[in-house]
Parts: sequence; C-alpha cells; structure tokens
Amino acid sequence: MIQPAFARLLATACIALLLGACTGTSAPDESYDGLVLVPDTKVGAVYTRPGVNLAGYGAYGLEHCSVAFRNNWLRDQNNSRMDLSSRVTQKDVDRIKDALSAACEESFRQALEQAPPYQLVDSFDGGEAVLVLRPAIINLDINAPDVVTPGRTRTYTTDAGEMTLLLEGLDGTTGEILFRVVDRQRSLDSSRLRWSNSVTNQAEANRILKRWASQLRTALDRVTNPANNSI
Repeated sequence: MIQPAFARLLATACIALLLGACTGTSAPDESYDGLVLVPDTKVGAVYTRPGVNLAGYGAYGLEHCSVAFRNNWLRDQNNSRMDLSSRVTQKDVDRIKDALSAACEESFRQALEQAPPYQLVDSFDGGEAVLVLRPAIINLDINAPDVVTPGRTRTYTTDAGEMTLLLEGLDGTTGEILFRVVDRQRSLDSSRLRWSNSVTNQAEANRILKRWASQLRTALDRVTNPANNSI
C-alpha cells in the first residue's frame, strides 16, 4: 500500500514533470493540493496558497536538493554508444547527481546570505516562524555526459542540455506547502558544435542555478516586505 506521504510526493512530482515537459501549453489554474497559479511571472509556473503571507517568517531553512534525470536518460545515452568502455554507468549517474545537488544548494545559500542576509537555520522541522525551502532538479537531460574512458575521446554538441527546477516553500511548523515554483531552463545554444565535457556542462548548470537563486532572492525581498501579502 502506498503511504500518504509518498502519495503526496508522487503527485507533486507528476505535476512538476508535466509542467516541465510541456511547452506551448498553459499551466492549470489550480494545483492538485489547492495552490493557485500566479499570472504573469518571469518563470514557468508559480503557485501559492490563497491568502499566504510570508512577511512573518524570521528564519529560513534550506533542504537538501534532490536530483532526478529524465525518464530513460541512461538507456538512451547507452543506446547511442557502440563502444562498451564509453557507456554511462550508475556510478557516473550518482556522481553527476551529487555534484549538481551540491551546486544547487550552494547557489541558493549564497543568494540568501548576500547582504542583507536572511537568517538561515539548520534545524527547522519544528521551528516556529521558519520558512523551509525545498529545491529539486527534475527532468535533467545532459546531452554529452563526461565519463572516464580509455584513450582520448571528445564529444561535440551545440548545447549541454536542460533541467527543470521544482522549488517548494513550506511552513516549518505545520509542513504545509505555501508556494511552488516550476521552471524549465535549457542551456545556451551556440548554433555550432563545441566540445562538451564535465567543465562545460558544470558551467552551464551553474549559470542556470545562479539565475534561479537570484530570482528566488528577488522574490523573497519583495514578498517579505510587510506591505506585500503574496509571492
């Protein structure tokens, strides 16, 4: 039997996947858990709890950033690799996920700690007036992952790939989700083939992460002003 907490997580992920995967289609006006779509935002989709006011939160918590590749990414990568020594392994997948997760957390933490800094707390599961930020990277699609292979091998692509941010803000005391942000970003397209490796892939990922972190900081600066009552 599926536990209630897992069922809620699965439903959240399904909505995020649909929003991240679809282009040229509008997001639904209301999410499965009662969050309402905010019109005319600068990101893919923003949902908030009706009547939510974030001005009362005095501290912030940042959860671990989970990372998930798009469905069948590993299979598709290896189907195109004739040389068995160049296949992408589970070890490669875990290494990429760990690196991206750490970079995601660092980007958001740096944005929150820039002057004037927000108060960040490490223990927030039962704290009063703590807004918990829960970031996740989903639909990660890297066109040319850098894997360790014998000999000298280079892969050329026009862009590094894409990924989608799923960011939720929760009340630290009740665990209620107050807002949800879903935004799909693709790496810059050079319109010409270029060498793709771990350095260039990480650089593109960092560019997107810093953009998301800056947008979060700007939004928090706006909505934590007592004169505002919505994200």
